[in-house]
Amino acid sequence: MPVKAVIFDLGGVILHSPMTVFAAFEQERGLPRNFLNRIIVESGPDGAWTRLERGELTLEEFSVAFDREIAAAGADISSRELMDAVNDASGVRPEMLAAVRRIRKAGFKVAALTNNWLMDEPSSDEMDKFKTEFDVFVESSKEGVAKPDPKIYEIVLARLGVPAEEAVFLDDIGRNLKPARQMGMTTIKVASSDAALAELETVLGIRLRD
Repeated sequence: MPVKAVIFDLGGVILHSPMTVFAAFEQERGLPRNFLNRIIVESGPDGAWTRLERGELTLEEFSVAFDREIAAAGADISSRELMDAVNDASGVRPEMLAAVRRIRKAGFKVAALTNNWLMDEPSSDEMDKFKTEFDVFVESSKEGVAKPDPKIYEIVLARLGVPAEEAVFLDDIGRNLKPARQMGMTTIKVASSDAALAELETVLGIRLRD
């Protein structure tokens, strides 16, 4: 089946990666590489991070719970400082946003599928404007389900009105790509914008880079 829709993760794809902030925190505090991500993965669906992304915890509640998980792993990091840094670093990658616009102009549907969290303050005008760049915008914190749970992929496909075989999904985390691939989507792991866009150009048959 021909591809009719493109689904983008945000952090690490359209936006700068929070993993960069994680790495900086770990380096500054003399912690092993991937220390924080390992806590998140090993804590599983009942861990603080995943509960935050499902909208089950406020940032304040998350900070208390994640501080406890970090302490149990033998470190002393302020979750609130970490999240403030993540938010400050989440700027848009202009080359990726330009690609989104070109894809829509070419007649494809475009969706954002993001694991995120409820903010303390209301959505800004800038964020509201950003959301209009997509035909569909699916947020884990509002759906109560987060990647890699297959249910959130079913939600975005239903709202796009396409079967999995007609969609391509880009994410920077391998475990988030696996369910999409098993459902029948074409998947692209994003290590760099240029390489990902080059691969997407091949899939779509259109030019996305200047």
